[in-house]
Amino acid sequence: MFIYPATKVLLMNARTAVIIACAAIIVAAGILFLLSHTGGPTPPTSIEIRSYEGQDLSAISNVPENAINGTQYINTSEYRLTVTGLVTNTTVSTYSEILDTHPHYTKVVTLNCVEGWSATILWEGVRVSDLIKDTGINPQANTVIFHASDGYTTSFPLSYIMENNILLAYKMNNVTLDPEHGYPFRLVAEDKWGYKWIKWVDGIELSDNPDYLGYWEQRGYSNIGNLNESKYA
Repeated sequence: MFIYPATKVLLMNARTAVIIACAAIIVAAGILFLLSHTGGPTPPTSIEIRSYEGQDLSAISNVPENAINGTQYINTSEYRLTVTGLVTNTTVSTYSEILDTHPHYTKVVTLNCVEGWSATILWEGVRVSDLIKDTGINPQANTVIFHASDGYTTSFPLSYIMENNILLAYKMNNVTLDPEHGYPFRLVAEDKWGYKWIKWVDGIELSDNPDYLGYWEQRGYSNIGNLNESKYA
């Protein structure tokens, strides 16, 4: 049977439309399957950067894990950061609340460990001063004590925290902290030895005790922890 050219074109277009429709159905089914098995779309993965504004950055993989009780694995849905002590109002915040209600800042800061290694990292986080201001600071407070989920503690003069815009970081080199490096929050203690860079922070306490000694400070390390001074008390 002879088929006119125009009819051939119509048949070809019809077949193409059917193929496209079938492909769309298959893709849609695949997306629904993924959503039903993952609970929602997978967020885009951040890519680690190795330079920032012309400055070379250390690889995250080259930053060793140091911990007194092994890596802490924090469930974000259960995580709470408490700011308490000599404050007008104790605050208890979720991970999302902290990130959603405070400005974010970035800084390139070098972490120097007493073991002899160092790492220059782009840190992103919120200012501890912003978290503290939310509570209303008691005039008698002169010290900030940080607590971690593994029982680790360390402290700083309140003036150091407020005057240096110290960050509580949630990212390093554009990548969200992994558990080994302190997720969900790690303190970026500028110009201090690495043992002052507390990880897995879940508590901030304002105190009037400038002689408070943290975990390593109780074991002979300097309470000040300045890089230009001895690491020992």
